Amino acid sequence: MLFRQLFEPVSSTFTYLLADPITREAVLIDPVVEEVDAYVGLLTELGLTLVYTLETHVHADHVTAGAKLRDRLGSRTVVHADGGAACADFPVHNGDHVRFGGIDLEVRETPGHTNGCVAYVAGDRAFTGDALLIGTCGRTDFQQGDASRLYDSIHTQLFTLPPDTLVYPGHDYKGRTVSTIKEEIATNARLGGGKTREAFVALMGDLKLAPPKQLARAVPANQQCGREGVPTA
Repeated sequence: MLFRQLFEPVSSTFTYLLADPITREAVLIDPVVEEVDAYVGLLTELGLTLVYTLETHVHADHVTAGAKLRDRLGSRTVVHADGGAACADFPVHNGDHVRFGGIDLEVRETPGHTNGCVAYVAGDRAFTGDALLIGTCGRTDFQQGDASRLYDSIHTQLFTLPPDTLVYPGHDYKGRTVSTIKEEIATNARLGGGKTREAFVALMGDLKLAPPKQLARAVPANQQCGREGVPTA
């Protein structure tokens, strides 16, 4: 599998390019609208055809490039059915598979940060979005957040993966790029070391975080797959 980890510094968002080296079919996970030209340039340079853009959830900290890439390259958008994005070409559910070339991405529901969070699992790696980050996890204080539900999602859908599974998160703010399931089970500050559900819920309820800077712009746009200024239903 051809693989690239890309980084958008304003929102500290990771975008992932995966491609089949034989068919040259590619996907982008969590693309950022400001980076469209860079994505198109990279796809052209590598001789790839973009077939899907996949969202791990409806983001509150950046606007997705899904709609612009669909308009420009003919790619199709993938969002969880509970994400609130009726614009999606393929609304997915737990256990669904997104296939391109010889590569298979398994959809695992991970609600708790939002209702429509998913991880995409491909072989030895999991793209965990904002549910499980390196050493931490997504916030649960707005946008359908539910700390108890997130605890269950991570323990049943992610911590049950093979220990050496690589964890590729949706963001990192400290320059880290990858972890493993084994490391997160052992050392994650919010979830690791056998932390109980009660302790986790109490911790998440006391974070007192400021709202994301792009919240007012990002959520309504992402409910339209990245089209800004379009009224939501």
